[in-house]
Amino acid sequence: MMLLSSSACRIIPVVRNYFVMSDNEKEVRDFDGEVIEHSFQIPVLVDFWAPWCGPCKTLTPILEKLAAEASGSWELRTVNTEVQDEIALSYGIQSIPSVKLFSRGQVVAEFVGAIPEYAVRSWLAKNVPGKEASLIADAETLIGNRKIAEGRAILEEVLQHEPGNVEARVLLAPILLYTDTDRALQLVLAVDDPKFSDTTETIAVFHHLLQAANRPEILPQAECRQRYAEACRFLQSQDFERALGEFIGLIRTDRSYDDDGARKACIAIFKYLGEDHPTTLRYRREFSNALY
Repeated sequence: MMLLSSSACRIIPVVRNYFVMSDNEKEVRDFDGEVIEHSFQIPVLVDFWAPWCGPCKTLTPILEKLAAEASGSWELRTVNTEVQDEIALSYGIQSIPSVKLFSRGQVVAEFVGAIPEYAVRSWLAKNVPGKEASLIADAETLIGNRKIAEGRAILEEVLQHEPGNVEARVLLAPILLYTDTDRALQLVLAVDDPKFSDTTETIAVFHHLLQAANRPEILPQAECRQRYAEACRFLQSQDFERALGEFIGLIRTDRSYDDDGARKACIAIFKYLGEDHPTTLRYRREFSNALY
């Protein structure tokens, strides 16, 4: 997120070798270590400034005050653009003061110019990642590396402290699909963020199909009900290939059954496995051919 202000000084590319490093303890000496690497542990706010910049003298005390009040939720570092011009150039600094927020090695938000304290507070509240964000990122990495139990433990910890955390809910729900289907559904029922719609819909479809595997009587009466229930049982046993084979067959013969259930089932399986999974790649074309 970029926030712009008219209270900024344009940097003029003039060599000023007579400037020396500030004695400010927050002045960066090792950018990679103090900012990039450190931001994997805690968000780091970097204030790009220069001694001749009037607006900098207004903004920097505000940032220092808010950093002191932050109770360790983020840290402030400063970069004198006259001394560390290469760093300023590498981050495209053209006007100062320029503020960039780093988290997990990346710039996640920024603004230019001296803005009032209330505006800085509002900007920080919207953009500084909490402790939970770092934990969720760690959990996502573990899950991606197939360390499911470790990832789940972190997500459960996050939800203990922040039950409404959407990211944690959406990551945890697929893990619970085959061990606690009802809870998996409950986790995503209140999620209305469009970017998570694929996951929430997949969980809802799986929940219905897994319920039908145990209680086929909840399915509509029709000649294909037994075959549909059998496909659900294949899904329950995580025999995805046979489940897809049956559901694709049902698309060809009884597509409208269970409110287009066979088509929804195939899409949900593809989403659950991932678009690059060998089973998805094998059955995608067959699925498309059945539809058209």
